[in-house]
This record gives sequence, C-alpha cells and structure tokens, in this order.
Amino acid sequence: MLQSKAMTEATLSAKNQIVVPREARKALRVKPGDKILVVVRGGKVLVLQKPKSYHAEIRGLARGAYSKTYLQKERQSWD
Repeated sequence: MLQSKAMTEATLSAKNQIVVPREARKALRVKPGDKILVVVRGGKVLVLQKPKSYHAEIRGLARGAYSKTYLQKERQSWD
C-alpha cells in the first residue's frame, strides 16, 4: 500500500481535464496510456492505479473472516 506523499494541486481545465501531478504519477508508478481508477467517496476523489488483475488484488481479502467450523458446517449443508 502506498504511504502518504506530499499533496500537490491540480487544476480542472475548461474541458474538465486534470493533469496528474508528477509526484502522484511517480507514487502510483503510472505512465502515459496506463488506465487509472477514479473513485468518489463522499466529498473526496481518490485516484488509484488500476490493478492488472482484479482477481489477484482481491484474493485472500476475506481470509480469517469466518471460522473453520462455520465453513465446514456451511459446506456440509450443501450436500
């Protein structure tokens, strides 16, 4: 996960475009042509590097959320 970097300012153009500041591009390790994700949460906008594989990014996300006994009981109920 990225550590906080110095906040830089960007200006919205008349065409509703922004230039991602150099510091942010370096932190995200993006280059021209790369896809990025723009997420709006409440009154905030997050710019994220688009993962190469969503599957790889979310794998293991729920690990430890359920106990083994719960999962065993749930799987047995399917039979």
